[in-house]
Order: sequence, then C-alpha cells, then structure tokens
Amino acid sequence: MRDELLEPGSGDDETAVEVGLRPRRLSEFVGQRVLKEHLSIVLEAARRRGQPADHLLFAGPPGLGKTSLSAIVAAEMGVQLHITSGPALERAGDLAAILTKLDEGDVLFIDEIHRLSRSVEEILYPAMEDFQLDIVVGKGPAASSIRLTLPRFTLVGATTRTGMITGPLRDRFGLVARLEYYDAVELESIVTRAARILDVQIDQEGAIEIASRSRGTPRIANRLLRRVRDFAEVRADGVIDRSVANDSLALFGVDERGLDKVDRAILRALCDQFGGGPVGLSTLAISVGEQPETVEDVYEPFLIQQGFIARTPRGRIAMPVAWQHLGLSVPEVDRGSGPNLFE
Repeated sequence: MRDELLEPGSGDDETAVEVGLRPRRLSEFVGQRVLKEHLSIVLEAARRRGQPADHLLFAGPPGLGKTSLSAIVAAEMGVQLHITSGPALERAGDLAAILTKLDEGDVLFIDEIHRLSRSVEEILYPAMEDFQLDIVVGKGPAASSIRLTLPRFTLVGATTRTGMITGPLRDRFGLVARLEYYDAVELESIVTRAARILDVQIDQEGAIEIASRSRGTPRIANRLLRRVRDFAEVRADGVIDRSVANDSLALFGVDERGLDKVDRAILRALCDQFGGGPVGLSTLAISVGEQPETVEDVYEPFLIQQGFIARTPRGRIAMPVAWQHLGLSVPEVDRGSGPNLFE
C-alpha cells in the first residue's frame, strides 16, 4: 500500500526533477482552459464557504496533468495531499487505514481509481457521501459493525478508463472532467517553462521542435527536453536550437511526427505483415512484443488521433497516412469488390 505526502524534491533524482517541473498553482497550469475555469470556480466557492472542495474525478490519457491537478487542488486549499493508487488498495482495511489518518480538509488522490476492488469501493461510498466509515469487528455470529466519523476531505480520482468506473462511484463525484491532448502552442509554453526551471538555454525554434514531437503530452515534452539537454551538453555547446533539437531527437528515435520505435513498429506490422489489416489487438501486440493493454492505452490513442490507424469491428486497419509515413505505396482501392480497406 502506498500512502504519501507529495513533497517536491523527495525520492530519487528523476522523480525529484519530474515533481519540480509540475505547476504548483492553477495560474501556472498551462492548457485545459475549460477545466481550469470550472476548477477555479469550485475551489473558490469552497474557500468562501470554509469547506473542503467537492470530490473530483479527472479522466484522460496518461501524462496530461491529472496528478499535477490533484497537487494544485491541495495547494489552492492550503491542505495536505495524500497519494495512493487503486491497485495498492487490495483490502478494505488498506483504505480504512488511510482515511483514518486524514485531517480536516485534506485531499486524498487515488490514481487508477478504476482498478479499485469491489470490497474497497463499497467502503468508499459512505466515506465520500456521509464521511462515515463502517468497520466490521469479529467474525461469524459475533461480528459487529462500528461506524466511525471521518473528517471532511476531498477525494480526487484519476483514471485513463472512465468506462471501467462503476456508475455509483462516478455519480458521487461533484465534478467529472476529461483532460484533452495539448496543442503545439501550449506545449511550447510548457517546454519553455521547464527549460527555465532546469536552467537550460533554449530558443523559440528549439522549443517548437520539441513541442511538435511531444504527442500532445506535457510529460513527454518534459522527458524529451531532458534528453535534448543531455545531447546539447555532450555533442553541442549546451544551447538548444532547432538543429540541436532535431539531431538529438533523431538520435533518440523520435521522428518529426512524434512517433517512436514502438509506434513505427505497430505501423510497420500493420502495413507489412498484415497488408494494412484488419488485425486483432492481441495479434498486433504480439507482433511488436508488447502487452495488448499497453498498445491499447499508450500507443493507439495518439495513432488514432493523428489518423495513422483506425479501429473497426473486425480489428485495426492502417490508414493511407500510415503507408505514406513509412514511405510505402498506398494499396490500390478495388471499387468492384465491396467494402475496401479504407471504407
């Protein structure tokens, strides 16, 4: 079980750097304009009433800022942030141990909340709604239930799969918001801010080059910036411009569309091995040496968003842009044989 307070600078060096790059106030958070507006109203209203904010559920692909937003909620409300995850809460007692340690107004962040077990979720319902915790003492006929009163707290849940969250749990959140991919301008601002924090010299063209290959994801933008910084220090004069960014990203296998080695392997498998598809998820995952869940959750969303592949009832198919990106000829369309590959 993992229950900790988020403190910038704690943990190993890489974690410390990642935490240090996260925005700490809502005003510093770049992108997600509509969500920021909704969240600012919810938090300001809670502050004026002198009460904890409503429970919040953030959904969306990995790396878009769900954990950062939970820390911002705690900072804006002036309370502590406790972090755990759905898979870590194996038994009802694990959740009970965390809830009983909370102080008035604290924020409890549960990552991957869709992976909570049924028994843990049942205990969470009265805790969220009535701030009560039911504990069963003893076994068999001698068992009895004790109800404890919890301090009022704010639960912030994060999920990459909203559809896997049960209706009763989802309905207990006061605000359900989905984070969207970032555009190039927003990512450029994020890269520039991170470079300033890391004391890296970078010009606008270099920041644009990194932002354009970051797959719409701030976490990836920050990671690429650190790798480009390393390249600039070893192979250049330490200053990042367009040329340095382009050379370093090419060295690390990130092409001009932001696709990495696994992305290209997926496209090549679809086009070369399976003739453009359709092909099932499991077969495609095995062909590139990845787990089906990894392909579906990590790689497919960006490839679909960019129009490289499409999901059909029969499986995944490669779109014309995928063939073109790999330098392959797009198959001729046979108009006389019914539905074709791209219809």
